Amino acid sequence: MMYEEIKTVRIGLFLVILTLLFGLGLGVSFGVNEDSFKSYITTGVNAHPDVHDSKSEDKIWRYAQRAHFHATGIAAFSIGLVILTMFSSLRTKLKSIAAILIGLGGGYPLSWLSMFILAPSIGREAAHHHIMTEIFTYTGVLGLLAGIGLLSANLFLGRYQQD
Repeated sequence: MMYEEIKTVRIGLFLVILTLLFGLGLGVSFGVNEDSFKSYITTGVNAHPDVHDSKSEDKIWRYAQRAHFHATGIAAFSIGLVILTMFSSLRTKLKSIAAILIGLGGGYPLSWLSMFILAPSIGREAAHHHIMTEIFTYTGVLGLLAGIGLLSANLFLGRYQQD
């Protein structure tokens, strides 16, 4: 039944819903107290002026906004991809793997959050290349692409079908 199909993709679906909640939570927190985000940036930039320029505050604020935008956007289309995976002819184990990989796409918005958190104290360039930022970026992007690739191979090339 439907519950059995959802069980197959539930970990991926859970990751996607977490990403959606993260994006929505950021948006709500911006609306409730945007000033605390901007204060965090200003305090960090003022404490570490040697790693900043005149554009730093605006650009770092933009990192927080990008975390929100990417989280809600990626989650929105990923829910559709996970549902498509659920109804695909992929083997059961591959459905789970594809859904998890798609769900890992939520790592990408976390890379923007990582840059927002790190940049005030270490600078924009260092935050962009920080190991945590890169882990989130590569996990998110490669996971999402691999999941889409697996699903596409099934949908358009008839690969990995159930026996």
